[in-house]
Amino acid sequence: MFKSIKHVKVSEEVADQIKRLIVDGKLKPGDRLPPERDLIKQFGVSRPSLREALNSLVTMGLLEVRQAKRTFVKSVTSKLIEDPLALMIKADTQKIYDLIEVRKAIETWAAYQAARKASREDIQKLDAIIREMKKAFNEGKSWEKQDADFHLGIAQATHNTIHMHIMSGIYDLLRESMARIFVDREKVKKLTNQHHQIFLAIKSRSPEKAREKTLEHLNYVESEVKKSVDRQGGPFG
Repeated sequence: MFKSIKHVKVSEEVADQIKRLIVDGKLKPGDRLPPERDLIKQFGVSRPSLREALNSLVTMGLLEVRQAKRTFVKSVTSKLIEDPLALMIKADTQKIYDLIEVRKAIETWAAYQAARKASREDIQKLDAIIREMKKAFNEGKSWEKQDADFHLGIAQATHNTIHMHIMSGIYDLLRESMARIFVDREKVKKLTNQHHQIFLAIKSRSPEKAREKTLEHLNYVESEVKKSVDRQGGPFG
């Protein structure tokens, strides 16, 4: 009936705590972990134990180490979704329309849920992203990161961990495709205005309006993708 109690290594306990925060959505894809010295202090463990825990989570695909040895939460679906999708679209540009259809389904749902569940912090984050996108646009700088960040921010505002990871998994794909399609400043300005309308609906707690504005936005993206495909063979051509 009973099983013997096994000694749990300190590193395993640290890894389990971080894993639980990721599973619960308290640590989101793209979040940066505190510096090593801060984690050692917070957990009350040695540096070797912490590094063993972090390395195990990197091996599991939950964390990744980027430049300057900074550790970030990784999307569990990133390589499973993004790379095959990019290959499919490059092989058949018509597949971009399938992706947009899926985006319409999951992102209109996400906007609806975000309008119901977004915290004050979520609202502030979306507001900041829109301000950054407008600033980048006005200064003639790259705006694609803020565009993708906005859609990812809505996913995070749903507080649905699986959806967060799915959207994070196609993050780079969104950035690349939007950069290739929207080169005209007036069209980018329209995109930014559409984002603002979606944001206002979420902020005012209007789920149906948020869903409606998101569908309107993605219909516009679809129409511009069609023009791009007709003109040059597609956003990845």
